[in-house]
Amino acid sequence: MIGTADPIIEKMRVYHSAVDSRRLTRAFEFGKRAHHGQSRASGEPYFTHPVAVANILADMRLDEDTIITALLHDTVEDCDVTLGALDSEFGGDVAQLVDGVTKLSRLAIKSLPSSAQAENFRKLLMAMSEDVRVLLVKLADRTHNMRTLSFIPKPEKRMRIARETMDIYAPLAERIGLTQIQGELEESAFEVLNGEMRQSIIMRLEYLTSEAKITIPTISVELQSTIERVGIECSVTGRMKSPYSIWRKMQTKAVTMEQLADIVAFRILVPTLDDCYRALGQLHQQYPTVMGRFKDYVSTPKRNGYQSLHTGILGPQNHRIEVQIRTPEMHHVAEHGVAAHWHYKRANSDYNPPKYKWIQELVGLLDEEAGAEEFFEHTKMDLYHDQVFCFTPRGDLIAMPRGATAVDFAYAVHTQIGETCTGVRINGKTRQLATELQNGDQIEILTQADAKPRAEWESFVKTGRAKSAIRRFTRAQRVTEFSRIGKALIEKTFREHDRPFRTRALERSVSAFGVSRAEEVFALVGEDRLSPLRVLEKLHPDIVIDDRDTRNRTLGQSSQSKLKIKGTNTGTAVTIARCCHPLPGEAIVGIFTTGKGITVHKVGCTTLSKFSDAPELWFDVSWEQDSLRTVNGRLNTVLSNEPGSLASLATVISQQGGNISNIHLTDRTPDFFRFELDLEVKDVEHMRAIIAVLQANKYVESVERGDAE
Repeated sequence: MIGTADPIIEKMRVYHSAVDSRRLTRAFEFGKRAHHGQSRASGEPYFTHPVAVANILADMRLDEDTIITALLHDTVEDCDVTLGALDSEFGGDVAQLVDGVTKLSRLAIKSLPSSAQAENFRKLLMAMSEDVRVLLVKLADRTHNMRTLSFIPKPEKRMRIARETMDIYAPLAERIGLTQIQGELEESAFEVLNGEMRQSIIMRLEYLTSEAKITIPTISVELQSTIERVGIECSVTGRMKSPYSIWRKMQTKAVTMEQLADIVAFRILVPTLDDCYRALGQLHQQYPTVMGRFKDYVSTPKRNGYQSLHTGILGPQNHRIEVQIRTPEMHHVAEHGVAAHWHYKRANSDYNPPKYKWIQELVGLLDEEAGAEEFFEHTKMDLYHDQVFCFTPRGDLIAMPRGATAVDFAYAVHTQIGETCTGVRINGKTRQLATELQNGDQIEILTQADAKPRAEWESFVKTGRAKSAIRRFTRAQRVTEFSRIGKALIEKTFREHDRPFRTRALERSVSAFGVSRAEEVFALVGEDRLSPLRVLEKLHPDIVIDDRDTRNRTLGQSSQSKLKIKGTNTGTAVTIARCCHPLPGEAIVGIFTTGKGITVHKVGCTTLSKFSDAPELWFDVSWEQDSLRTVNGRLNTVLSNEPGSLASLATVISQQGGNISNIHLTDRTPDFFRFELDLEVKDVEHMRAIIAVLQANKYVESVERGDAE
């Protein structure tokens, strides 16, 4: 039986005496009628779900509009109800909240997102930024769905929902301080995702509890007596840590359960903030402390508002335990998070939903041209990290995720500081930019006006803000550098076909290449992702491009029209071997292949061993010195992955009289580019001169002939 709205109304009157019982009852009956005849997977009437969600939110002491939203949150999506009807019946705020929850309910956010799924997550953050109550209703909705997850018949669907809960909703609950909701979501999802491990931990907890004769009531009484001896009233409660929190600590610290000594936690509530520190001092006087376990979240609260003193001690009966000390007010915030701070609006007052800085920071990434999947990655990164607190030289406090570096700090202060930083002083000492920050560090970022971000920073920064800015800059630099080479290749191709090249003409056709600017077309050609012949073909449809011609030009092959070889007959097709790229001045040999003519190899080329049993195919050939033209040779080049490196490479080659005919990116890491470069050179000495100059270039890590053994 669904019953009436009276239990919800009575629950709300405990914390909100002016609740409008008639309005609540009207919303209850409206929702019950709208869902009449609908059932859940458990077989219960569907309206039991909105009622359960409303009760969860009432336990969190939410305002009237939020409770009504809970009762009606599925009416627009699942019933013949319009937002206009909700607006006229219950007001614009309720209609807006229901609309927000409805949009979120239609999203299929998964732990391994495609571009579309990541885009959905972006929309979730946008909805939260408008009114965080949308998220509160969604979390309560997910909590009840997890409580009834066992009724869903398909195992794969249960797994998907559990993974989504663990990856998205539990971290969001933690971020807004809903500790109880977070814990329940994590445990219920953990049971589905790794039920055997959870059961194993539960059994092990029972065994350890029995073996060590841990008696929580006895320890609680002794702790309370210890603190009350110095005149502080307190209440002490103890609990075993949850299976999921134990499993997560085992994973984080890479230890076994037997090595986790502090599996019991005690919470001590004292009247005032001053009593928190006095109680802490008394415990530290009476019991040995566990080094490295003290955390002061009272003077420096977490981003979700959480305040408490944490310490580890060898407590009563010599048991290693974790202790949390806080006031009742701090405890209420710790349990209910953002809901504990909620201010109820009056009927005649203007209402502005509170804004939360961390949501605004995430939404701020939307203005930095990050892709949806990149945005999703950065958001999850920020959700999962614990915090460290550092100071600017002026004493301003900045919270950073644990593991953050000086570069993350620079970007947190201001994007321009991040983009121009060149060094850092931590606590007055010069340190590397990749240095991980610790609690209490004072950070001084050193900058230069002409400095630029370095691509390798992306490999060690931890915040989404820093990663997004670095990627955006390196993308722009890559387009700039590759576009120079790409434009040169296109112009060369047009000259070879006696056609003029005009950038304006290309700009009118860029959409055909899937981009929006001519510079991006140049970059595609420079990265060897688009043939310059295809650009020619698009702008001059009268030219017919032979696929073989395209392939040969792209590979940098030379035919008889490019050079003459002694020992070949007039009219015989001659091709320079791609395996060894022989150059004038080197000893060569010809191999005859039916239908292909003569392929010229460098003496000593490993490919020649395939023809050792067919001497009749070998031709004695040599370069005809009086008719030499430029020939393609290949270089394998490793280049530093930093701004200006590719431009410097192209400049050096040009200054030495060489010409890049093709460039192929074979690999890219945070530190290096790897290229195959086809160069037009005069002879082997010309190539050696270019190699010598490149080896002296500060950006070139290594360079060698493409045929190097």
